Parts: sequence; C-alpha cells; structure tokens
Amino acid sequence: MKYLVLIYSNPEPWGHPTIDFTEVGRAIPEDERAAMHKEFEDMLAEISASGEFVTAEALAAPSTSTIYRVGSKGRRVATDGPYAEAKEQLAGFFVLDVASRERAEELASRFAGPGDTVELRPAM
Repeated sequence: MKYLVLIYSNPEPWGHPTIDFTEVGRAIPEDERAAMHKEFEDMLAEISASGEFVTAEALAAPSTSTIYRVGSKGRRVATDGPYAEAKEQLAGFFVLDVASRERAEELASRFAGPGDTVELRPAM
C-alpha cells in the first residue's frame, strides 16, 4: 500500500531541513537538534533498507509557485503562488510503500518535527 507523507512548515526564511529554519526549531539547543537529525537519518536508512521508501523531495519556497485555474468563460488563468493563505505551507513529501495503514501511521508520526505538521494520505 502506498502512502504519501506531506510535511507542512513555516520556516522563515524558507529552507531545509525545516527544523533549522523555524522559530521553534532554532530554539532547540544545537546538540539536541543534531540528535534529532541523526534520528531522522536513521529512520531514512531503516525504510530504505526495508524497501518501504519510494521517493521524497524537498520543495522550493511557496513564493516560487504558480497557480493555474480555469477562470471565467473557460479561460485558463495563471497567478503567483502560494495557493494557501496560511503560515504553514507544503515543504516536502515522502512516498512510502508499506504493508499496512498501521505501519504508515507509525512512520508518519516519526516525520513530525518541531514546528511541522505532517499529513498522511493513502494513494489511490
């Protein structure tokens, strides 16, 4: 079963890993952040070795996006992004291929970092 792990964050300025750019992340002592980075890298090694990792990508700043819609009279309209008018924006994603929803939930909870929101969504 494939699942998408969507990571939303509000780093200022935009950058990855988001913990290094969010206010809450920067407040964590450097040695604790280093331990968190290692824990995350260990999880990535685990899911790579198990074959559960499919792909991942960090995304550029929302301000670099372009939104496309169909406007009045069926015309396509392009506007500068971001789409959502919220502080938290989509920062990146991981695609996992796991045996069960429970395993996907276990892994998704491990993706949540200080200042981030993680969404787990099954692929159709």
